[in-house]
Amino acid sequence: MFTGLIEATGRISSVETRGEQARLIIEIPFTDPLALGDSVAINGCCLTIADLDGFTASFDLLAQTLAVTSLGGLQSGDLVNLERALPADGRLGGHFVQGHVDDTGEIVNLAPHGSDHRYEVALPPGVMRYCIARGSLAVDGISLTIAELRDNSALFWITPHTFHATNLQSAREGQRVNLEADILAKHVENLISSKDPA
Repeated sequence: MFTGLIEATGRISSVETRGEQARLIIEIPFTDPLALGDSVAINGCCLTIADLDGFTASFDLLAQTLAVTSLGGLQSGDLVNLERALPADGRLGGHFVQGHVDDTGEIVNLAPHGSDHRYEVALPPGVMRYCIARGSLAVDGISLTIAELRDNSALFWITPHTFHATNLQSAREGQRVNLEADILAKHVENLISSKDPA
């Protein structure tokens, strides 16, 4: 499990196509040691370390991961959000994030407003249904509070710290982003829809 509080950003070294799969190699700046098999959320997608070489880590992308997320569109030099799995005694400062991407959206607007940034993301219906104003949504792994819901999009206000500590500093309009809806909303919907009417 993750919190949506980004620990660091990393640079893509390469994306190697391997048939229907791919190998993602990232420069990871964590000072604490990593180990093979550790989980790291890359732009909100939980991946397992398959190889380590100094501060470079490799991850295998399955065909399903490439189909559901935006990771297949990454290129060498791209900046990505990084978060290690939450330890059992860690502080949950964001919201419950599994690293299981529901779908992708598209950046509609990212513009400075004073020291903050206005950030609007188009949402597919399957994600929109779980969103409420002032609720949580993980966008590229960042735990964000929805300031306003529009017909087909969500509006967020980004603080200077979040902007400079994440890949938002290099984001652009039209870019695909990974979306994970609030797991609590999904569980509530499932419980209500499966409730025995008798």
